[in-house]
Amino acid sequence: MGRKLDVPALWSEQMGAAVAKQRELAADAYSTDQSFAQMREAYNRERAFWNEGGPAPASTRNGTLPTRHGRVPVRMHRPSDAPRLPVIVYIHGGGWVLGNLDTHDRITRTLAAETGAAVLAVDYTLSPEARFPQALEECVDAIRALRESCDEWGIDPAGVSIAGDSGGANLALGAFLHLRDEERAADGIACLLLFYGSYGMRDSTSMRLLGGPWDGLTEEDYAWYRGLYFENEADQSSPYFDLLAGDFSLGVPACYVAAAEFDPLRDDSRTLTTMLKLAGVDVRYEEFPGVIHGFLHHSRLLDSAREALAHAAEFHRSHARAIATTTTND
Repeated sequence: MGRKLDVPALWSEQMGAAVAKQRELAADAYSTDQSFAQMREAYNRERAFWNEGGPAPASTRNGTLPTRHGRVPVRMHRPSDAPRLPVIVYIHGGGWVLGNLDTHDRITRTLAAETGAAVLAVDYTLSPEARFPQALEECVDAIRALRESCDEWGIDPAGVSIAGDSGGANLALGAFLHLRDEERAADGIACLLLFYGSYGMRDSTSMRLLGGPWDGLTEEDYAWYRGLYFENEADQSSPYFDLLAGDFSLGVPACYVAAAEFDPLRDDSRTLTTMLKLAGVDVRYEEFPGVIHGFLHHSRLLDSAREALAHAAEFHRSHARAIATTTTND
């Protein structure tokens, strides 16, 4: 008898159709039995289909922002021609090894259209070319540089939010904590939008029962990603990676936390949500039934992907307005 749930027998019809399309496009997109260069090529090829179509922004700007590791590429989508907009800094997922501005472009365009905010995606340096904490520090520095050049980018410095999916959700929450604790520069962050992130759990019920070739998140796969991301074992205990060991009692903004029912990282999100609530943080948790890790990409076929982005946008709109009102009243 198997030790894991038979996820393909349990996922929704739409999720099954999306996985079938994914395999048609690049059956090896999540196979760790290849070099990371081969994996990136397959991943990028498969993601191209999912990024077709979707909302067209009023304008798109490709540029760079300075960091302690050099300038990093960024892309900003603006949903309107308003001279100054709130902004969501989006940090893409991909296990810190995969992904770029193009692989998550439809997600960021959709968030811009749904929120009415500008969305700036950060193309941080991937591993193993960069080991922890370089990607984190690039994201931290990009956020600071953006807030310091708000006139140039046409954004409201008091209306900055941070978002991310999967490994990018880890970087998004880690970047906020780093800004708060190391930089003393986290005041005024409106909210965090965190999609099916890895927050530091080494073992859980969902890790034991879920994960397979359909999501590339077996225990062996996750060890492979971590092996490329970290130079040494000690770094995995950093409070900016092992985020569940962090202090959520001081200055954490409102958080939208989304999880997938059949994701091995599901319990990371459940545990994070409980800890945020215990600390008195305003948090909305949603667990989308019948879907797997990475479902946000599949909005061409999957209602849950569209719903998750719409619900996150609704959450952002309410909290971005609250921050703006508070700032104006002050």
